[in-house]
Amino acid sequence: MALTFFKCIQTRPFLLYPLGLLPRKHGLLYCTMRSTQTQTATQEGQQPQSKVSTQSRAERLDSALKDYEAIIGIETHVQLSTLTKAFCGCPYNYGSQPNTTVCPICMGLPGALPALNSKVIQSAVKLGLALNCKLSFRSKFDRKQYFYPDLPKGYQISQFDVPIATAGFVDVDLPLEFGGGHRKFGITRVHMEEDAGKLLHTGNGSYSEVDLNRAGVPLLEIVSEPDMRTGIEAAEYASELQRLVRFLGVSNGNMQEGSLRCDVNVSVRPIGQLEFGTKVEVKNLNSFSAINRAIEFEILRQVLLHNEGQSDQIVQETRLWDEGSQKTVTMRKKEGLADYRYFPEPDLPEVILSEEFIEGIRDSLPELPEMKRRRYEQMGLSMQDVLFLANDINVADFFDETIGKGADVKLAANWIMGDVAAYMKNEKLTINEIKLIPQELAELIASIKGGTISGKIGKEILFELMAKGGTVKGLIKEKDLVQIVDPVEIEKMVVKVLAENPKQLEQYRGGRTKLQGFFAGQLQLDYRYFAQLAANQCRLLSVLRLFCGFG
Repeated sequence: MALTFFKCIQTRPFLLYPLGLLPRKHGLLYCTMRSTQTQTATQEGQQPQSKVSTQSRAERLDSALKDYEAIIGIETHVQLSTLTKAFCGCPYNYGSQPNTTVCPICMGLPGALPALNSKVIQSAVKLGLALNCKLSFRSKFDRKQYFYPDLPKGYQISQFDVPIATAGFVDVDLPLEFGGGHRKFGITRVHMEEDAGKLLHTGNGSYSEVDLNRAGVPLLEIVSEPDMRTGIEAAEYASELQRLVRFLGVSNGNMQEGSLRCDVNVSVRPIGQLEFGTKVEVKNLNSFSAINRAIEFEILRQVLLHNEGQSDQIVQETRLWDEGSQKTVTMRKKEGLADYRYFPEPDLPEVILSEEFIEGIRDSLPELPEMKRRRYEQMGLSMQDVLFLANDINVADFFDETIGKGADVKLAANWIMGDVAAYMKNEKLTINEIKLIPQELAELIASIKGGTISGKIGKEILFELMAKGGTVKGLIKEKDLVQIVDPVEIEKMVVKVLAENPKQLEQYRGGRTKLQGFFAGQLQLDYRYFAQLAANQCRLLSVLRLFCGFG
């Protein structure tokens, strides 16, 4: 077994032994690294702010963008949901014990040769088609050389000058609370590559542990054109990519698991200037709101440097978003393409696609988020309804199945967005985890619309269906919930309530007309099966007048 020492790293024994020889409590590789990142972040965090403003960030941003324009692009890494890694047969399961799903290939041991997972190519073609890209019938892999402790081979297998997909675009609908509207953002390229391992930093920062479970996991990198101008646009672009990969089934898109990672490139330039400013890359963005906030901070930081005559301090670098301080801090100076010393991967053949293969995948594509939104619009739903229903593929499927059973489109949307969504939020469940099925929601809507039960009783049935399951007809029959709409029957019930409450009736006859509400309440408690309380109150009023001798 090879024992590898990394240059410039102080090792405390850097372990690359068979896992069976390791003590059970030590299931990972580890090495000591003196970190300058913590120092840099601390030093930068201690720098005095040049100005303390009482304005909100939104107000300052609006002021800054009167004279400057932000240019934003995003590099997104999507971790594919394949059963095995990109170039070996190792599985990858998020949360596995460190270094338990590794082999000589993903550990980069001498003599180990990669073999491409065909599912990676299928996923790349799916995503390329969904992003309206031009596919390369012949593409190749390249070695991207760089040093990092979690990259055991000393290079990453990626694609450089001939990616599998180029020149696409994605359509985005902005939420109404951010002004609404439609945007189209260009896609520069989509390429296949492998992931690196993961460093687990210790609390005191004296050493870092290396977990190679993730090494070799297949990724698709999506590089956008610099078409975005605000943090909101960038966040919504990233959100649309998440929807897209979930609809396609190529990735779960969970940012908290690292299945969707976004690095944003931000620069500013005076309005009217054609040349781009110096771009800064921002990493460590683990939510869409973090993307928005990090971009807004970086825009303000760069504009402030321009206004203070210090634009030369804006350098091409990689910065980290610090969630605690709500700032970006310097991580490292950004490498150029020459630093990576790309050259074709000699151990892998070209990737050659046939027309039949591409068309077969095109025919298998599901309805994508943009198509679904346009279809919902044509149904007459508002944009607010459209964005909610099309945001989650499972919610969209539930809605489509419900209306497929004959439910009214608007009523189905209202029930799903209202009571069903509230229940899922309170119980922390997904729509696939509740007991309600689309057929029963359609039956419930039809029962209310047809007058079999009231809307109030419908809600009670709905919550029981979501919690315990069952059928609408079964619950109506079991609990005798069929509402009474016959005026003669309702009048008999009113007379009964009045007869059972002689004291209150006497008080009503004495002029306490507010007791009408009391009688209506008694009626509702004892007999809950009427069309509308208002109609019952009208009937009650007529009977009360009759009993009290009023005209």
